[in-house]
Amino acid sequence: MFVSLTNRIDKLERLDTGDYTPEEYAVWLGEMRRVHNFFGELRALKKTLLREIANSVQSNVSLLDVGAGSGYLLGEVAKNTVGKRASLVGAEINAEAATSIRASGAESVQCDALRLPFANAQFDHAFCTLMLHHLSDDDAVKLLDEMARVSRGKIFVVDLNRDRTAYYMYKLFAPVFFQRLTVEDGALSILRSRTPDELSKLAEEANLKQIEVVRSRLNRLVLSGIGGSDA
Repeated sequence: MFVSLTNRIDKLERLDTGDYTPEEYAVWLGEMRRVHNFFGELRALKKTLLREIANSVQSNVSLLDVGAGSGYLLGEVAKNTVGKRASLVGAEINAEAATSIRASGAESVQCDALRLPFANAQFDHAFCTLMLHHLSDDDAVKLLDEMARVSRGKIFVVDLNRDRTAYYMYKLFAPVFFQRLTVEDGALSILRSRTPDELSKLAEEANLKQIEVVRSRLNRLVLSGIGGSDA
């Protein structure tokens, strides 16, 4: 059965509706570690956020991961900030995930990503991965605005690209690697994701400056920008 990818769809994923068991969620957290490491997020951050940090003359860097999940990516980011003293914080609304972040050695704050409990310009950078497609356009703009508010420098958003080839390739191969929850939500994630032009438009609505959307491998896009007041 063929589906249209011309427009983004609004159907919520099971992860968003809460229609999953604790056992499924525990498996999902482990599968997300594999996704981040092997399927694109870490690679995308190395080409963008981590390159920005490496090129900075600062010896200290503070980072906020919004929607940090298990905190796995924070740990990998820490390994890749050689020569820098990194202060890492994960913001996560799920209590189990927040506990997992603390276990990984990073600071954890359980909160709503659209109402971050941090001061203006508290961090050097904020980033999020595979989160934006879960949000409506209005909430996506709020998220970008909040990330820019708490950041002194650029923010980085890694997400999927709504691409026909990627969708059908995922439908074909994902069942080999993942549980049913992840397979179904992953396919829906691609249908809910945005094109480069759509991401740029959201960034403009959030009043970001120095907006850039770059492609990374395995159907990833990286949006970056800086708060308008700091540009």
